[in-house]
Amino acid sequence: MTASATHRAIQAVWRIESARLIAGLTRLVRDVGLAEELAQDALVAALEQWPESGVPNNPGAWLMASAKHRAIDLFRRNKRLEHKHEELGHELEAERESAMPDLDAAIDNDVGDDLLRLMLIACHPVLSTEARVALTLRLLGGLTTEEIARAFLVAEPTVAQRIVRAKRTLSEARVPFEVPRGDELVARLSSVLEVIYLIFNEGYSATAGDDWVRPGLCEDALRLGRILAELVPTEPEVHGLVALMELQASRLRARVGPTGEPILLLDQNRALWDRVLIHRGLAAIERAKALGGERGPYMLQAEIAACHARALTAVETDWARIAALYEELAQLTPSPVVELNRAVALAMAFGPAAGLELVDQLTSEPSLKNYHLLPSVRGDFLAKLGRFNEARAEFERAASLTRNAREQHLLLERAAECARSAR
Repeated sequence: MTASATHRAIQAVWRIESARLIAGLTRLVRDVGLAEELAQDALVAALEQWPESGVPNNPGAWLMASAKHRAIDLFRRNKRLEHKHEELGHELEAERESAMPDLDAAIDNDVGDDLLRLMLIACHPVLSTEARVALTLRLLGGLTTEEIARAFLVAEPTVAQRIVRAKRTLSEARVPFEVPRGDELVARLSSVLEVIYLIFNEGYSATAGDDWVRPGLCEDALRLGRILAELVPTEPEVHGLVALMELQASRLRARVGPTGEPILLLDQNRALWDRVLIHRGLAAIERAKALGGERGPYMLQAEIAACHARALTAVETDWARIAALYEELAQLTPSPVVELNRAVALAMAFGPAAGLELVDQLTSEPSLKNYHLLPSVRGDFLAKLGRFNEARAEFERAASLTRNAREQHLLLERAAECARSAR
């Protein structure tokens, strides 16, 4: 294998193994920031050694072993961590006495997954909500700071500062790597749900790069969501989130064409929608309903997704109900993005002029200033109203704002179509 091929293999391994590696190391060293540093050290070691020795048969285990050895060396060298060294020595001795089990072999009886355990510590109350989400996306989702910034519609340096401060805060607070119990666990669920869905969204509609979708991230989010639903089966919103992700994931095969080009919802071949995932999503909605209580934001979004899933063709979609559900969602969790989605539903139900009226009210919203979907949606409404020159300008602006190559190409094509129609 050539050096460049080995480096590509290492990048692929890192994408798959990094979150599990950091989670296992956090369990060992009890420090999220230090765990990420050790994981990065193991990655550097792989970049140095694998081009010569070749990629090992079990690269994840190699990275874990390398990081573990570096942790032991660090504790031995650092006199300021003598107490930590003593604790680690006891743990390692206990491992030897039990035939040295693998670091990630011990499974927590309540959660059963290091990744979820790491998510719960990253969502600790000592951190702000924004820091919890950013840190978890970084450690478990494998997202770059830029991708997280675009997901939150905030500046990249702001997200970077949140992550650094979050790791420092967790370290200074000596937050234990434990599963919270009772009310404390319930209190963290809102942040955990938000994080899981943001990971899913990055997979469902990638903010940057050459791929329109990243199914691996969707699968990671679904897995974490399903585990969480087993952990807290009496929480309706957990089932609502799982339902939402199942229903949206059912469209993944239809979202891209043969060469990876994006296919928008109304143009998708619904025969490609995964009926098994749709069935799972609708069943999750029923589980949430059976628990009673008011519908939360994830449950409302799941019901919107269910409207699409139940429609065998785009024409059969109940857009009036979708618009009503978005209005209810906007009252529950006011957001310019929710309003933008409601505008789309209004346009589909009552005509593009109705949608444009609402969108025009959002053009001065600061948080949407660099959000490419605002001019994209506005351009669609203008095109349908025959205002092609204005629509072309909006599509070109949207193309300049997106960082996803596939999406940019689609928007420029739509701009060119408007230019031709205007002649």
